[in-house]
Amino acid sequence: MTPAWRRYVRPQDFVWLLFFSALAIFGPERAPVVLISLVALGVVHALEPHIGSIAALVLELALCYPIIYPGGISSSYFIVLVLPVISASTNFGLLGAALSALAACAVYLSMILLLPFRNQYLPGEERPEVVLRALFFLVVGFLTAQLAQASRNEARKSQAAAEKLAEANRHLEEAEAQVRRTDRLAALGQLTAGLAHELRNPLGTMKTSAELLARKVSSDNEIAREMAEYIQQEVDRINSLITRFLDFARPRNLRLEKTDLHAMLDHAIELFDREKSGAAASVTVFKNYSPDVPPVRVEAELMAHVITNLLSNAAQASAPGAVVTVKTRLANTADGHMAEIAVIDRGSGIDPKQLESIFNPFFTTKAEGVGLGLAIVSKIVDEHGGQINVESTVGEGTVFRVYLPVAE
Repeated sequence: MTPAWRRYVRPQDFVWLLFFSALAIFGPERAPVVLISLVALGVVHALEPHIGSIAALVLELALCYPIIYPGGISSSYFIVLVLPVISASTNFGLLGAALSALAACAVYLSMILLLPFRNQYLPGEERPEVVLRALFFLVVGFLTAQLAQASRNEARKSQAAAEKLAEANRHLEEAEAQVRRTDRLAALGQLTAGLAHELRNPLGTMKTSAELLARKVSSDNEIAREMAEYIQQEVDRINSLITRFLDFARPRNLRLEKTDLHAMLDHAIELFDREKSGAAASVTVFKNYSPDVPPVRVEAELMAHVITNLLSNAAQASAPGAVVTVKTRLANTADGHMAEIAVIDRGSGIDPKQLESIFNPFFTTKAEGVGLGLAIVSKIVDEHGGQINVESTVGEGTVFRVYLPVAE
């Protein structure tokens, strides 16, 4: 942790303290006003971050005057005028360096007015010294401004490099998560396909047996007929579930076509409006389309299935009468320009611990869910060469973003 005193005192302030101490100890003047002004000058410079650079600059120039005054134009304390010049050059660039250097020259050269009224001129041997001192302020200001600008440029480059590195790390993490998800989907897909084919044969036998039982049993045996009907219904339900498993597992030969993104979204929203029921029936879909989104290359029916699934999840997570937003824009991603579809709800949100698993097959938080909806959605998006990610805050809502390659 940073010590408390570091918030008020900078390391360079110790250098200036040593400088002012040397001036006070070895300087030619011992007048109280000079020593007090030197102490005040050091204090003002140390407090510069707290009182502001402009106020500190004015005070430093004012305090330099009583320090130089006793010695006049020949004062060895002229060097203290370097302090406001360096401060201004550091904080205000080349213009600040020029103005502060001119101000320092004005303060120093004003000492000529202290010469006797009838003899207000400099001896010939002193004039070069005065000119050199005045030039000294200009050179110090210019060099300090150049160094400060170079330092700022390097800081900006370092900041830009750090931001690029952070962005690259973020994309790398997303890519790693995508690879892990794809690997899991591939392995589970193979397992699912094998189990589905093995289960369908005995299920067919069970359904045929139940149908025969229903036909052979006497009409007065209501319990047997009812049980046979139950068996048929459950077999049909399991068959439907197996079909979804196979939809997830089987590789697709996509028929990619150049498609108007917004027309496809309108079709998906119409499908959702026709099929929604229960609490989701009162949810309204708001469209926020960007006009600059170009066509995409997709299989429209499959992608419409992706959107209706996301809309259904958003509606189920939202309160009755809520609004779900479908937003599009042209996004600049690591893979270039892609069309972004965002499905936004203000519902219950997703627990952060579950965000990594929501695209896994068979993972669900619904009491009657199977956990294949988002897994199939993710698989379809991957097969289109796109990306899908989710952002969610518990109690505030969820945003699913689908990125699709644009058509060339």
